[in-house]
Amino acid sequence: MDDAKEEIRARLPVEDVVGQYIELKRAGRSLKGRSPWGVDKTPSFMVSPEKGIWHDFSANKGGDIFTFVMEVEGISFREALEKLAAQAGVELKRYAGGDRKVAERKKRVREVLELACRYYQFCLTKNQRICDYVFKKRGMNRGTVQEFRIGYAPQDGQALVRLLTKRGYKKEEMEAAGVLNRFGGDLFRGRMMVPFIDVGGVIGFTARVIDQGEPKYLNTPETLLFNKGRFVFGLAQAKEAIRKNGFVVIVEGNMDVISSHQAGVREAVATSGTAMTENHLKALSRLTVDVRLAYDGDEAGVRATERAIMMAGDLGVNLEVISDYHGAKDPDELIQCDPELWKEAVQKHRPAVDWLLDKYEENLDLNSGAGKREYSDVAMKLLRYVRDAVERKHYEQLVARKLDCSVEDLRAKRVDTGARKRLKKVTTTALPDYLKGMRDDLEALMVYGGVTGIHGVEVAQDETRLKELELIFEARYKGWAPEALEQEAQALLKRYKQEMNRRAVEELQERLAEAEAKGDEREAEEILRQIMALKRA
Repeated sequence: MDDAKEEIRARLPVEDVVGQYIELKRAGRSLKGRSPWGVDKTPSFMVSPEKGIWHDFSANKGGDIFTFVMEVEGISFREALEKLAAQAGVELKRYAGGDRKVAERKKRVREVLELACRYYQFCLTKNQRICDYVFKKRGMNRGTVQEFRIGYAPQDGQALVRLLTKRGYKKEEMEAAGVLNRFGGDLFRGRMMVPFIDVGGVIGFTARVIDQGEPKYLNTPETLLFNKGRFVFGLAQAKEAIRKNGFVVIVEGNMDVISSHQAGVREAVATSGTAMTENHLKALSRLTVDVRLAYDGDEAGVRATERAIMMAGDLGVNLEVISDYHGAKDPDELIQCDPELWKEAVQKHRPAVDWLLDKYEENLDLNSGAGKREYSDVAMKLLRYVRDAVERKHYEQLVARKLDCSVEDLRAKRVDTGARKRLKKVTTTALPDYLKGMRDDLEALMVYGGVTGIHGVEVAQDETRLKELELIFEARYKGWAPEALEQEAQALLKRYKQEMNRRAVEELQERLAEAEAKGDEREAEEILRQIMALKRA
């Protein structure tokens, strides 16, 4: 695909692609604008038309047109490639080689799903009963129905099959699109249809019963296009608001999303038919680090929030919880009562860890020894996933006060109990933004500032990355004397190494606790030796 990428780059200037999302103004040979992630107070987003790259100094992101679209849209490389290819008028199948057959199958599946969606939309307009349900009972307006492409699947179990067959599509293609049942007829019958939409169009459906029946919701099975572990419902409609306002609201149901958008909270999304995965959270973290969960306060909601905290820390996500529904069971019900109350609820968010600790406390008697033991068990397991040391210390002190014990007592208990029944740990090599920024500056000083003697920082030889580093150097260090560049590099390197060592020590301390809990003295001694070496460095 390298040839296709080069052809797309040649046809789409970087300033034209970026200019679709933010306003750019000339600043010498470069262009400058405000960060699309809303994290700067003054313009800190730079674009170099000459080099074909961009860099956001406030968010510590950068690259070419492909990385920009991936970051700003929250999509994969393949999706960005297809989106930009369409803009550039480049036919990817010419470059696909062995993937040509797969690409053609996907194209036919998309056509099947697009035609099915249009057919369902048409069927809604011809059925008074479904119109009453959608517009009166569910309270949707025409704009919402059009935006989310709401439709209706007729009761006739062969209606869609007949239409698709007439248009020249084979049963195999319909099956690949996920619209057939096991008998070869229509999968969806007598249901309100809500399409799953990504950047390329319709990729599947969720179908809701109108009256009584089971299942309440019926989703497209996983196909060539639809993967429930990756797809975020409503993101196609929400991404502009998320990018503009700097936060996302994750609700439980698709109808919560639709109602929220109609009520004016257009940052709402949901996972479809599955618990939130790391892939879901990664996609959203490309758009914002402010993630607000609007889950129920029941046991399932508590477990979902616990899982989210496990993933959020290492992704650099700030996880909050929205819980004030004024007695309603979910956002949709609250909105039906009063949309303004939902808008207020979205602004009354609180840290997810605080919310969870309160939930644990509600269900336990902290005046009893058994209650204190259980509370400390769940609290300390949870705090393992609070990656920031200062924040974790805050919560340790909070828990210690609740239990009338010392932080040292809690940490000792953590060693004793942590290894026996531990929540799954999510690992990642991703660095927080401030460390990425320090590394970017160091690499720029090494490559374009002529600074030598910087060990432990490797410079990628990728052409796009080198151009990005040149832009960083020109923006930050142009005109600096060699002595000043050397001093800056040494000071940066010292801070960078100290912070990397601190992170390494924290990880080793986690391993040390596990080794001691297992009684593995040899491993514990080796880890302790590594910790001491890092502290001396």
